[in-house]
Amino acid sequence: MHLRILAVLATALFLSMVPGVPAAAQESGGGEESVRGTITDGDGEPVEGVDIIVETLDGEEVGVATTGPDGSYELELPGPGEYRATIDQETLDELELELRNPDRATLEFPVRPGQSRPLLFPLGESTRSISGTFVRALQLLVEGVKFGLIIAMCAVGLSLIFGTTGLVNFAHGELVTFGALAAWIANVLLGLHFVPATVVGVLAGGLAGAALDKGLWRPLRRRGTGLIALLVISIGLGLLVRYIFLYQFGGRTRPYAQYVAQRAISLGPITIAPKDIVSILVSLAVLAAVGIALQRTQAGKAMRAVADNPDLASSSGIDVERVILLVWAFGGGLAALGGTLLGLTEQVSWQMGYQLLLLMFAGVILGGLGTAYGALVGSFVVGVFLQTSTLVISPELKNVGALLILILILLVRPQGILGQAERVG
Repeated sequence: MHLRILAVLATALFLSMVPGVPAAAQESGGGEESVRGTITDGDGEPVEGVDIIVETLDGEEVGVATTGPDGSYELELPGPGEYRATIDQETLDELELELRNPDRATLEFPVRPGQSRPLLFPLGESTRSISGTFVRALQLLVEGVKFGLIIAMCAVGLSLIFGTTGLVNFAHGELVTFGALAAWIANVLLGLHFVPATVVGVLAGGLAGAALDKGLWRPLRRRGTGLIALLVISIGLGLLVRYIFLYQFGGRTRPYAQYVAQRAISLGPITIAPKDIVSILVSLAVLAAVGIALQRTQAGKAMRAVADNPDLASSSGIDVERVILLVWAFGGGLAALGGTLLGLTEQVSWQMGYQLLLLMFAGVILGGLGTAYGALVGSFVVGVFLQTSTLVISPELKNVGALLILILILLVRPQGILGQAERVG
């Protein structure tokens, strides 16, 4: 048994170390790599004569690209690798223009073999800048819906795992990161388009979840390990895997190869990037499919039965261990999909899942522990409140606001929004 656990852990660690492979893969180049982009002012008019200085991360200058009459520029690179691009402030001063976000005057980015990498340097104030409180609230509401749906997708598995096993899994955030990293490897290193790379990430997340249950959690359950001990083990496992990600993937964020820079489109008073619209639609479709599956399929009914009462489900002929394995695979796949969509919006990071973990717990507790539908509702509320709260508080404090609303609701309804009150004693 011990050898089996060690073998599975070794396999999981090897898989988590795969992000370290890029360093070798980026050595070879095809001679077709380049950076490109288009510089426009706040009114969308092309700007000519702006210099973009490109250099390696070691400070060696590669070249300077200058925008033409149509505002576009392109510069060939010596090969794949890590680069840094800086917009020349002197040329902007001569044209009496300013960056919309001064903190993004320098961009660091990877380039894979054969890639023509787009870069975006927005200038001036947008003509659709949010001026009124109502319009700003609408914009934040849309952002909150997008973020809340991503949290909900990641939190469903966390809630089902607790409902079926009683485990408070503090390593669930690493499944989110693992899925995003697997998709990044398939997309950036293996050259798959983002869509099939996302499928690879989801499959990797599902397999990782199933492997963790079969190789680690199931043997511990059979040995009668207590829930407190399991909780502590999950914390240690999360720390171990997270810092393996840091060691292999690096500490900075990395984008996917496609859909990095997109011009936002206007929908009435709000603006939104096409990739964010797709993220919202995909999240809604997946969560709707999850709800239908839990309600109407045999596997979904078995999951809900085990979550409600494992002993009664077992006596009814349901293979509880098989259902739990399915829950881990199901939850891992959903977490991976949520991580991939989050990485599409905010880029991929070694601790992106850990940063989302507190919000997932808030959503699960708010909606009702152990219920998938509660996790959906609670996470959606947390995401919307998180973004809209920045109307009145600093964005740096928005997580505090989310926890505050969690505390207030639990004071009124301790079982959560969709949870059922239980008699104690």
